[in-house]
Amino acid sequence: VVKMSAPTMEERKACWGARDELWQCLDRHGEGAPECEKLRLSFQSRCPQQWVKYFDKRRDFLKYKRQLETEGYHPPEAAGKS
Repeated sequence: VVKMSAPTMEERKACWGARDELWQCLDRHGEGAPECEKLRLSFQSRCPQQWVKYFDKRRDFLKYKRQLETEGYHPPEAAGKS
């Protein structure tokens, strides 16, 4: 049985700092930019796996929300429309 302990304050700060550095790099260079790969690896090594998943989903949500606020909602074209 593996006991999962909550991250200490220092571990949380290290995780959040790595996340913020990665997100700033992605904002500058775009998603999947090779310039940000080392920051992604640092983020993944400093944060619990569940946190990485959560923060990745959160980033996608925040980008979608920002897009809705700036461009408005545009429904996708209906598939098979003739």
